[in-house]
Amino acid sequence: MILRHVTIDCADPYALATFWSAVTGWPLSDEDVPGDPEVLVEAPAPAPGFLFIRVPEPKTVKNRVHFDWMPTERTRDAEVERVLALGATLHEDHRKPDGRGWVTLLDPEGNEFCVERSAGERA
Repeated sequence: MILRHVTIDCADPYALATFWSAVTGWPLSDEDVPGDPEVLVEAPAPAPGFLFIRVPEPKTVKNRVHFDWMPTERTRDAEVERVLALGATLHEDHRKPDGRGWVTLLDPEGNEFCVERSAGERA
């Protein structure tokens, strides 16, 4: 088997998919439009895409699974600032004085995700 999509329940699939498209640089499916009950962010192979599905209930508890991102074109701190400017919210800052650590952010619907140090910062 291969992992084809990561499916995320949400209130507004198009809005949340648009946010994640901006974060990742991956395109929305050409078939999706505002108001659709499901919207796909297409990842480059072999990564799975993100499929956002409208559900009636709001998010009420901490995610049991979340994404840990490692920047490829920026430092951790520059990536955090970029994603905050796109609409994320700072949740927990785990950066340490020696440069190690990560930052936990929330997407526009409150889903947690982390930004870690880039490969260059780990070297």
